[in-house]
Amino acid sequence: MDNHTYDIVIIGGGATGLGSAVDAASRGYKTLLIEQHDFGKGTSSRSTKLVHGGVRYLAQGNIKLVREALAERGRLLKNAPLMTSTQPFVVPVFSLWEKFYYSAGLMLYDLLSGKLSLGKTRLLSRKKTLELLPNINPQKVAGGILYYDGQFNDAELCIELANTAERYGATVLNYTKAVGFIKENGVIVGVELEDMLGAAVSGGEVAGSGDVARESDGDSGELAREPIRKKVSCKCVINATGVFTDAVLQMDDPNADTLVYPSQGIHLVVEPKFFRGDNAMMIPKTDDGRVLFAVPWQGKVVVGTTDTHVDHIDLEPMPLAEEIHFVLEHFNRYTNASITKEDVLSVFVGLRPLVKSADSTISSILSRDHTLVVSQSRLVTITGGKWTTYRKMAEDAVNNAVFVAKLDGAGSGSASGAASGAKKCITKDLPIGDLGAARELAAQLIAADSSMAAFMTPAYPAYAIRVVDVVVAARCKYVRTVEDFLARRNRLLFLDARAAITLAPSVATILQKELNWTNEEREAQLQSFILLAQQYIIH
Repeated sequence: MDNHTYDIVIIGGGATGLGSAVDAASRGYKTLLIEQHDFGKGTSSRSTKLVHGGVRYLAQGNIKLVREALAERGRLLKNAPLMTSTQPFVVPVFSLWEKFYYSAGLMLYDLLSGKLSLGKTRLLSRKKTLELLPNINPQKVAGGILYYDGQFNDAELCIELANTAERYGATVLNYTKAVGFIKENGVIVGVELEDMLGAAVSGGEVAGSGDVARESDGDSGELAREPIRKKVSCKCVINATGVFTDAVLQMDDPNADTLVYPSQGIHLVVEPKFFRGDNAMMIPKTDDGRVLFAVPWQGKVVVGTTDTHVDHIDLEPMPLAEEIHFVLEHFNRYTNASITKEDVLSVFVGLRPLVKSADSTISSILSRDHTLVVSQSRLVTITGGKWTTYRKMAEDAVNNAVFVAKLDGAGSGSASGAASGAKKCITKDLPIGDLGAARELAAQLIAADSSMAAFMTPAYPAYAIRVVDVVVAARCKYVRTVEDFLARRNRLLFLDARAAITLAPSVATILQKELNWTNEEREAQLQSFILLAQQYIIH
């Protein structure tokens, strides 16, 4: 066992895990975060791209959750202004009763946001509704309601949270898996780690690297490697692994009860010609009681979502045929677009880590509130919730970790040493991001070599990816694979899967130089990405 000891080790590099790393490190605790794949690879990059209080939770009577989420929405937009924005929504209504009912709810929604309101809710005439939603099917439209919510780039926010955690002294590692716990008297005192890409480990610290193994697996396109393992000491572990929560709980205790009831949601991405304008649309009640959104995002339109219970948890969940039909049918019902499967540029699927309820097994009515559990081993597990409330979830998780591990003062990693009492959370007003480091590096690279400013892909002028974008992502945004860049640093896989396949060779060539890949590694990376991207195309 190495002598180096962390105050807190966090397992899971999605919204909650990265938020916990920011919280813990900013309090002064020596923090290590590990993610077995890329940051945000799972659910945290597959949201509807909304920072919202949860309009439909009002109908369920969960005022507390809505109020908390609206407060967190306001904080996130304030703390991450470069990654968030305000999005106007229009709710079309089809009767005077609906207009009264939904306007009352949305005005309450606005009222609950208090000083953090994003804009005043107002009633719309039929004429104004049709003007703001030019693609709405005018049949039976009686009017509408305009309200405001937040929008963001979920995967980008993950990376900026990782940068923020590092800025406060945390160590954050993607492609590093927790494969076992080390215990003394039944209490976790360490974690055994495995590097999933064969990165270097040196100097008593866990260190990331672009180096990968020198062999490729001809069957899967994945890179083969000898496992590199390391043990680290810690005072507490936070399990923030989303839909994989139960796997970590059972690694701690094989007899642990399951917490998560996974629900799948899909999103279809289409060209803006099918849904023109800057306003998003919300249909408050579909056939299955869910909300249907059509939201402009990064030059496209995201349409979704579904709520389907699944028994199998997969890192790359697949859309079901009935889910695709459901979203297409409902979108076409409420608009005059008549999109088909051939019009879909990309379909992405996420799994929600809903918490099991003794009263219901219907995923659409399970609580979206978060749950926190402390095991006998002092493992702190945080699950449930949603992107908007990630900061509050992180605060609760770290508070509990500090309590169970008896972490007094500023933590063993701070220069000031121990102080009386635990340090309080400061993330309510903490700016998120690298504070311009990536932009500064890009400017320096372009100044040194003008070819860095060149666009890689003249065949796709709509997708303006420069050479420097890939280089900067490799050097300061934790990119280790072609997928990392095209799925989560650039988002092209989510916007247009076929275009992403076309651009992949250019990205792979730049990353080969940056990450010192052999030709065999580059080819394995490229084939692995193409195989994945095919799953985002409806065949």
